[in-house]
Amino acid sequence: MDVDEQLELTTRHTQEVVTEEELQALFEERDQPRAYIGYAPTGEMHIGHFTTMRKLADFVEAGLDVTVLIADLHAHLDDEKSPFDLLAARSTYYEETIRAMIDAAGADPDRIEFVRGREFELDEEYSLELLRMAAETTISRAKRAASEVVRESDSPKLGGLLYPLMQTLDVDALDADIAYGGVDQRGIYMLSREILPDHGGDAPICLFAPLLSGLSGGKMSASDAASKVNLNDSPEDVAEKLDGAYCPMGEVEDNGVLEYVQHLVFPILGQRGESFVVERPDKYGGDLVYDSYEDLEADFLEEELHPQDLKNAAGEYISDVIDPIRTRLNDQPELLAEAYPERYGSTADE
Repeated sequence: MDVDEQLELTTRHTQEVVTEEELQALFEERDQPRAYIGYAPTGEMHIGHFTTMRKLADFVEAGLDVTVLIADLHAHLDDEKSPFDLLAARSTYYEETIRAMIDAAGADPDRIEFVRGREFELDEEYSLELLRMAAETTISRAKRAASEVVRESDSPKLGGLLYPLMQTLDVDALDADIAYGGVDQRGIYMLSREILPDHGGDAPICLFAPLLSGLSGGKMSASDAASKVNLNDSPEDVAEKLDGAYCPMGEVEDNGVLEYVQHLVFPILGQRGESFVVERPDKYGGDLVYDSYEDLEADFLEEELHPQDLKNAAGEYISDVIDPIRTRLNDQPELLAEAYPERYGSTADE
């Protein structure tokens, strides 16, 4: 695979690359660069996570050495979003679910290394460097870096201020050339590029995935069940959520239905060599077949593709895409029961 092909695979379906010139030079200089993504095991994983995880299949195909950090300590430092006694269970659930997503995206999860934060973040060298970094970084700089990631208040907790510094040190500790994450991570990784060279590391190349809209329109909300598809939702649940989704005729902005079709469904169909088919009765023009998202969006903008027809088809494809993940989770009910006992604990005893 030549450098142009590696660049295309690595950067497609991303929002920003910092910088493309550095990434090209990396591929020209290194046979197998290292990329990492970190996830703090807090709430349940959902389809928004899947769109980000799907990119790892592209990384593997492009020849990257990929590490997934299950950032367990971060999950507690961020305003105790995960209670300390649930970190191990949630980390296990996250790793198993991420493996299932990577498998469903067409890549081999065994080609990806999984690491937990406490495996190296408690080492003496890491701790000493963290204290050095804390001594040199102002509170305002740390808050600004983490503002899109860490839960903030008028009286921030110290853990939220250490969070971006630890994430910066993680890049170096994992020998990552590339830091990948949602665009909400941009502030932290710009801090990493700024200060890591002064602490024995190199400024990472950064790839940012777009934050996709919720099905209710606007930003996806963890508190709004209708705004997202959970990975263990039944086919009926998925169909109901898509049926009620925000999808105005001819409008693309804040249209979560279109965004998930673009960033999740079409890439997986492409990997399978399949088309996106919108089934319609003959009296309404018959079926529509799309081999590219661009053609589908063009028809939607021109009102040749009705929102309800799109939602019906999208619901079926999304349900099909998550089906192996749903099956894997349903076959291991203890994963969710132990990670989220307040919601699933009773079902484990039945």
